[in-house]
Amino acid sequence: MRRNSEAFGLIAFMVLGFSVSLIDSGAVVLNSGNVDKVLAENEFVFINFYADWCRFSNMLSPVWDEFAEKAEAEFGPNKNFVIGKIDCDKESSLGTRFHITKYPTLKYVRNGVLAKREYRGQRSAEAFVNFIRDQTKDAMQEFTVLKDVDELDSKKRHLIGYFQKKDSKEYENYRRTAANLKDDCEFHAGFGEVVDKMHPPGQSIVAFRTNKARSNEDDEVFRGNLHSYDEFSIWAADKCTPLVREITFENAEELTEEGLPFLILLHAPEDNESIKRFTEIVQRDLMEDKQNVNFLIADGVKFAHPLHHLGKAKSDLPLIAIDSFRHMYLFPKYEDMEIPGKLKQFLQDLYSGKLHREFHYGPDKDTSSDDPSAAQQQNEVNTGNHDRVKRDQPKSPPPSQFQHLGPSKNRYTLLHDEF
Repeated sequence: MRRNSEAFGLIAFMVLGFSVSLIDSGAVVLNSGNVDKVLAENEFVFINFYADWCRFSNMLSPVWDEFAEKAEAEFGPNKNFVIGKIDCDKESSLGTRFHITKYPTLKYVRNGVLAKREYRGQRSAEAFVNFIRDQTKDAMQEFTVLKDVDELDSKKRHLIGYFQKKDSKEYENYRRTAANLKDDCEFHAGFGEVVDKMHPPGQSIVAFRTNKARSNEDDEVFRGNLHSYDEFSIWAADKCTPLVREITFENAEELTEEGLPFLILLHAPEDNESIKRFTEIVQRDLMEDKQNVNFLIADGVKFAHPLHHLGKAKSDLPLIAIDSFRHMYLFPKYEDMEIPGKLKQFLQDLYSGKLHREFHYGPDKDTSSDDPSAAQQQNEVNTGNHDRVKRDQPKSPPPSQFQHLGPSKNRYTLLHDEF
């Protein structure tokens, strides 16, 4: 009997030890054998992709496990999320699958869909718990009076659902889409008698409202089948992801890591009109360049450093520039973007190397300009003390300023240099 008891104890110890190895004192250890099951069965999965030889990964490791334990204590066993970690040396195929280019990388999957953004915030247990709170709360804003949808923030993009009832397939698909796109759009929903006059009898509808303060886009109603999650989510993602995005210090690392040159409008804080015009011209003339360039707007006061390196001040706003991640090039005259093809040619000159060549050696012999002063300015460089000198010797264009906002080598081990 005693031998049976000892044997049972040994088996229990082995089972317990096996369980601990899977959980590893906090975060769930994910691998090629369990990752798909975990992603399919949980609404939100937050993953630390790491390598044991990376010093930043080793610094994060105890914090990540502490975070997992704090989350377990706060949300309990019935939580709808998993905190995971993947050793990319042991699971190299998962590193490739999730496009890992640096360690540690913190990514999250919501409803089985990998988020476009990574977590790039503070690396502390408290900050991670706050992130989980924010990401797992309901993305839906329910309105009970119609006038509420007339007072939405005009600088943000909105999807507004008018539903017969909450217990419906249409609303389930809408809510699921909202969870995946909550970082890009604000989602609103009304039900029953509140919205009866806003939709045809027996048919729920969803409308897109653009950020009217900064865009001339028209509002649009979804004309497809709300019973089809795939059809609706594709439409919603297209509406919620603007062609021209705003760069901030919070998302600069993410945008820079995409590796595409920036065509950027630097504007005064309250200048929405230049944003509207720039956006409209990009949509009209530069759609075919969207795979090669990031179209961005930026507050020229907050981003004063790039402005300074271009030899400009707040009083010169708005202005347009290219940052190629090697150099910055100033569009000679902001008003000229209104000339059809002018902004397009500016990009073509970047692709061909002409911008770099002319900055070194002055305008090409076949270059003509309607504005002689602009041609003279192209052949001069600002010395920084408000004097201009002739380029009798080759000069270099201002170095890239946005490159410095990319992933820091003091925070990540980069597997290759994207720039």
